[in-house]
Amino acid sequence: MTALKKKSVLFVLIAASLWGSMGLFVRTMNSWGLSSLEIVQLRIVITALIFLAIMLIRYRDRMRIRLKDIWCFLGSGLFSIVFFSFCYFTTILLTDLSAAAVLLYTAPSFVIVLSALFFREKLTGRKIFAVILAFAGCVLVTGIIGSNVSIPVQAVLTGLGSGFGYALYTIFSRFAMNRGYDSLTITFYTFLIAALGILPLADPVRVFRTAAAAPDRLFFSILAAFVTTVLPYLFYTAGLKGLEGGTASVIASVEPVVATIFGVVVFREGLTPSGLIGIGLVLLSILLCNISPKKNSSQA
Repeated sequence: MTALKKKSVLFVLIAASLWGSMGLFVRTMNSWGLSSLEIVQLRIVITALIFLAIMLIRYRDRMRIRLKDIWCFLGSGLFSIVFFSFCYFTTILLTDLSAAAVLLYTAPSFVIVLSALFFREKLTGRKIFAVILAFAGCVLVTGIIGSNVSIPVQAVLTGLGSGFGYALYTIFSRFAMNRGYDSLTITFYTFLIAALGILPLADPVRVFRTAAAAPDRLFFSILAAFVTTVLPYLFYTAGLKGLEGGTASVIASVEPVVATIFGVVVFREGLTPSGLIGIGLVLLSILLCNISPKKNSSQA
């Protein structure tokens, strides 16, 4: 494994681990009276403001983009972040959270197919098997098996939509990267456009009044945006430099594993034997993605 690939794998693992900590912040903000979609709006808008401040103060030269490339950022901002958020939280309203999470983690399947179509990434048996293992692991970790959850057809459609939207961030970011943009520029414009797109989906005045009701709430909201959005998206986008999109998406499947560990350690939630098996399958899928097949010694 090359140094670049090792660093890229580490970046994606860090991103997924930070995403996995989201429950710690969401539960607190939910106790303020904010809905899931309102929390997403708060995170995205604060993230866009943080990036805007960073770019204006330190990286103005990276704010330049070519008009002909704007579709990359419209794609990652509207068709990925906003569309994924809308579909995911619609699914949560229609069915159980575990079912919504499982449908969301169809994303690696979409990524490997789209990456093969657009970037000619090889659709190998190893990669397909890794995706199957990662999905099976997510199913076990979320505990949907044996929970008697009934999933309505509409929830299946919106859940698959969330997985597709989630996958599109990898695809559009790769397009932007291939056009010479770095991870900071891509992430900034993604969230600037996403912030504008998500404002109509919830009442921004009520959301920000709630978040600014006390200084500690405002600080917590900024911290939540920084830890669960700013840093992980920067790390994930940077990780795409040295990894194929499908591989990065499978590695990011460690997110529910980290979320489960946080649940066990912080909230004293139980961990079932099937959950442990699921964690093992996700880790095995990541290992499969990063073991280079041995070449025949007789080959030159």
